[in-house]
Amino acid sequence: MTTPTYTRADFQTDQEVRWCPGCGDYTILAAVQGYMAQMGVPKEKIVFISGIGCSSRFPYYMNTYGMHSIHGRAPAIASGLAASRPDLDVWVITGDGDALSIGGNHLIHALRRNLNIKILLFNNQIYGLTKGQYSPTSEVGKSTKSTPYGSIDYPFNPVSLAIGAEAGFVARTIDMDRPHTQAMLEAAHQHQGAALVEIYQNCNVFNDKAFLQLTGKEERSHNRIDLRAGEPIVFGPNGDHAVVWREGKATVVDTASVPTSDIMVHDPSRLDPSTAFALSRLSHGPYGPTPVGIFRDVSRPTYEDAMSHQLVEAQEKRGPGDLDKLISSLGTWTVD
Repeated sequence: MTTPTYTRADFQTDQEVRWCPGCGDYTILAAVQGYMAQMGVPKEKIVFISGIGCSSRFPYYMNTYGMHSIHGRAPAIASGLAASRPDLDVWVITGDGDALSIGGNHLIHALRRNLNIKILLFNNQIYGLTKGQYSPTSEVGKSTKSTPYGSIDYPFNPVSLAIGAEAGFVARTIDMDRPHTQAMLEAAHQHQGAALVEIYQNCNVFNDKAFLQLTGKEERSHNRIDLRAGEPIVFGPNGDHAVVWREGKATVVDTASVPTSDIMVHDPSRLDPSTAFALSRLSHGPYGPTPVGIFRDVSRPTYEDAMSHQLVEAQEKRGPGDLDKLISSLGTWTVD
């Protein structure tokens, strides 16, 4: 089969892109369209499924197949499609409210079942479409229309949640860093199985500059921790800070205060998720030193492969099925 040659324009549609001017979703859309052009997959084999929210307009703006589905249920719909059509590239677009509130149960089960779907979770720490209520990732004390005296809810850490659900691939990136976002998309696509990429996405209307500590010209050099496989975890303008394992957890220290051998070397391929989880707990949101990059990338059998193997095995043992016999078997009755 000939590998198609595309440009970003091939993935743009004739639909008016209707996000607020300055929204981080524009940058993410450009990054995704640009990566799709390089992916080498016919666009007729690509599907985008979304739930409800600002991010969920995405399928309208991708010249592929897609569905704007219902609130929180995009992972469930994507699971059915991936299981029945393993030849397709299935991508889920969701937000922190859509995925982690009404859709939380669908998200964790899609990850633990390890269906071959790629979930892009746009996290702006606010409900944007419904005009500025606090979300499951809003920080404690967040004052919004629905929490005028400040939120008393403790927020989710999406990366920690995904690792806890045994996701094989978990990463984090930032909307305004298009090269990094595309690198995370490529790594997620190459992974066989469920992959979650959290994207910090600025909502300049209801939660502007929420990620300033990672995006500000001065702040980012002090706070952004780039996770690179096989490399010591150091950061800061001159590598001034490092991450070490101390008292059972990942801890930030001054690089000069520890021997080089004590600095953690990043290994996202570790089967034991405890180290990846510890790294995800270095920050509970984009405050202070915060890791971005791939936290975990491990292989295990996908749901689709296991299901296909089971069906073949059952047919070999029992022969072809008989639907009429199944319908009239035990467990049915007649009502007069």
